[in-house]
Amino acid sequence: LCCCEYVDRRGQRNHLAACCCDCEELDDGCDRWLTCKSLPPGALERITDTIADRLRVPWFSGAVKINVSLVPPLVLLPVFLHVAALHFLLGLIILTSLPVVVLWYYYLTHRRKERTLFFLSLGLFSLGYMYYVFLREVVPRGYVEYSEVVLLTCGLILMLAALSRAKKDPGYLPIPAGNEKPSHQDLPNKSVRGSSSGLHGISGAASSRAVNGEAKGHCRMPAERPEGVKKDWCTKCQLVRPARAGHCRLCGRCVRRLDHHCVWINSCVGEQNHQAFILALSFFMFTSVYGITLTLHTICRGRTPFVALFYCPGAYSDYSSALSFTCVWYCAIVTAGMGYILLIQLLNISYNVTEREARLALRDNTGRRLLGGLVIDTGQYNRGLLCNWGHFLSLGSSPPQRSAEDIV
Repeated sequence: LCCCEYVDRRGQRNHLAACCCDCEELDDGCDRWLTCKSLPPGALERITDTIADRLRVPWFSGAVKINVSLVPPLVLLPVFLHVAALHFLLGLIILTSLPVVVLWYYYLTHRRKERTLFFLSLGLFSLGYMYYVFLREVVPRGYVEYSEVVLLTCGLILMLAALSRAKKDPGYLPIPAGNEKPSHQDLPNKSVRGSSSGLHGISGAASSRAVNGEAKGHCRMPAERPEGVKKDWCTKCQLVRPARAGHCRLCGRCVRRLDHHCVWINSCVGEQNHQAFILALSFFMFTSVYGITLTLHTICRGRTPFVALFYCPGAYSDYSSALSFTCVWYCAIVTAGMGYILLIQLLNISYNVTEREARLALRDNTGRRLLGGLVIDTGQYNRGLLCNWGHFLSLGSSPPQRSAEDIV
């Protein structure tokens, strides 16, 4: 392939110069539009897929495909922020509508069970653009010291490092090799449930044995699997899942101790990356709050950050201050959302419950709502605050034990 050639979705060689030609779906759609006929079902989806497949840029080994979901944040975010900095009312309208649009897009992709890089792109580009505005508009005013810039930069680097670790394997269960599929008959003397999304129970015979590495009544957490824990059969992956594992419908894989699928990292949060996920959220909160504080101290001299966030006279006196103040409010909205996510995560860890288990407990009406409904205590794995945090800090410290039934 030359730099302008690529292999399309049909497996045929194509060229960028011909990307606007030979689109049967688009031709048929235009013909029906001119003749006032309705489009057949799925026509718009086929046209969108064709456009997305042909959206490529020249590269040395052939044209590289561009993910369409990466483009809107890179283009629209700077435009919206610069327009919002023109006037207070424009800023109020845009900063109010942005969360609504993001939530609507999340609902749309979640309903269609689609994976998208939109949220990851929006988060990373927001960080980069806020840092750029800080260095360009705030630091030159002379009120921010060199050590403060270094501290903010270190927080940003640490957050990106934790995010990179959170993007790695969350603890996927191995897919059965070849065409051999384990069946229920291959599991003697084990309790296997036929659902793919149920909670894992404990038989009445296991009273003092550990549950998924956690002892009942004391903090000792042996590595072996308790005999009383029921295993779960996944009909999608055709394998036996250990306790607390779950199947992610977006990734199409089973994950050990599945917490949830996070759209902000475009990956699952499970046994192997849950700690890195919490670290990334914590570093983000520190970096964002610190950057907001430094910016407000610069553009609203003599006022505390909380007061300056709501009352900052002269913020729109010049465009540089208006843009900085608009970015502060944008950061505050994002930080509030991420802070809520971090709070829920910390409460779940304190009660040793995953987000998936909390949702299933609400569905089956088997959990207790605590702290005004912020956390759902299933009571199944809760061994006290210290034991719960000790278990969380030990996640991924040793390779998971695999029984003979898990080896296919």
